[in-house]
Formats: sequence, structure tokens, C-alpha cells
Amino acid sequence: MSERILRTAKSDLRLSPAAKEKLRASAQAAGCSVSEFVLGSALVRAEETPADRSRFGLDPRQRERFLEALDAPTRDLSRLDRLFDRPRVFEAGPTS
Repeated sequence: MSERILRTAKSDLRLSPAAKEKLRASAQAAGCSVSEFVLGSALVRAEETPADRSRFGLDPRQRERFLEALDAPTRDLSRLDRLFDRPRVFEAGPTS
């Protein structure tokens, strides 16, 4: 018996009739409700998304250029340095 989880938030979707039928058929084939099918599928995709953004592939030329960029000397970013030297909004003392 599966554990019942209290769900208190709701999300609505606008679907074409074809998309709704495809989800209904897939949910039926998986032996669950459309809501369970959509939620489960969305959660799997949500887990994959951060991994997709933290890994990337490069061909040999791109890899070489990337490594050269990493090894290159740093650029003078004096404007950025000045920005970071200024007191931060939440670190500044009370104003009079």
C-alpha cells in the first residue's frame, strides 16, 4: 500500500484535446490517474533540469578554446572592483 501524501497546492493546465487524450491514455497505460501521471512526469523532468545545466559537451576545438580561456590572465575589472568595495545595502549602518 502506498503512502498517502497531503497535497495542498493546485496547478491548472490548458491543454489541446489531443494533448489531454495523450495524457489520459498514457496515465491509463501506467495504471494511475492523469494527475499522478502528470505530476510524476513533471517531477522527473524537474530533477533532470539542473543536471542539464551543469554539464556540457565540447568538441576538441571547443575544449581547447575553453581551456585557453580558463588559463588566460585575468582582465582588469576596476569598475567591478569599485562596486564590490562599496558598502552593501544590508551592511550599511542606519541612515540619519
